Amino acid sequence: MLYNMIPGDPARAELEPMKTQLTPEEWHIRYVQLREQMGLDDPLIQRYGRWIGNLLQGNFGYSQVYKQPVLKVVKQPLKNTIFINVFSIALALGITIPLGIHCAVKRNSLFDKVVQVLTIIGYSIPTFIIVLLFIFLFSVTLGWFPVSGMATPNFQGNSIQEFLDKLWHLALPLAVMTIGSLGGMTRYIRAAMSDVLSADYIKTARAKGLKEKVVIYSHAWRNALLPVITLIIGWFMSVFSGSLVVEQMFQLNGMGKFYIEALNGQDFEVALAIQMFYIVVSLVGYLITDLSYGLVDPRVRVNK
Repeated sequence: MLYNMIPGDPARAELEPMKTQLTPEEWHIRYVQLREQMGLDDPLIQRYGRWIGNLLQGNFGYSQVYKQPVLKVVKQPLKNTIFINVFSIALALGITIPLGIHCAVKRNSLFDKVVQVLTIIGYSIPTFIIVLLFIFLFSVTLGWFPVSGMATPNFQGNSIQEFLDKLWHLALPLAVMTIGSLGGMTRYIRAAMSDVLSADYIKTARAKGLKEKVVIYSHAWRNALLPVITLIIGWFMSVFSGSLVVEQMFQLNGMGKFYIEALNGQDFEVALAIQMFYIVVSLVGYLITDLSYGLVDPRVRVNK
């Protein structure tokens, strides 16, 4: 319903380039035929039911812009988006978890205060501002990385060289997505660990003479992980939606950029397929969250 409220007419947009080559009568006949072919004259509920029926059969529809099945059109952008987001998530978690734990252990130290100031600044700056700053600094001023794109035009080389060229183009977007997610995650992990480290059972564990690493990682971190899991999974889902901005600004051939182009071009079949992808990511994320609770905390496991 929302997609069909977008101003415009897909049939008219497709026939517009032929307007000067046809007489008004011929253009009108083709226009009526095309609307009937695309099913635009059918009631909205009927069109939705037809789309659901095709979806249950594994048919995501046909792209009116690319003149190909939707699955074939979104295949490469989907691979690129998954690669970019999984890479950035791995980098972000590899930095935020140790950093948050260290800040909680060294609470109120100079290192902790510096990190808190930097995370507040990073959390407060919108992603598109970080993108502009990074492009100006590393692409325009220093010339270390390309401004946009995913590969060098007409690049010739073996598979390893192509992969390295791709990483060179993706270095700046990955850095933006990683840095943009450091602030909130680091502060949340620090807060969760600080609460646990002040608990009585942590004091008891230290009084019993356990090593500090055992106290932190076996006792404190596992108990602090339960609220952190919810944030990590929610953040995982938000990174996929947040990549729309990064992909659009860096002109990356990903789902975000493709989604915006599909909406602008009123290619509703493609837009619905991409929206389904985000819905599946959300549902899988919530399922993983519920299953992870049982792995972290034995008290919430379902026993026979």
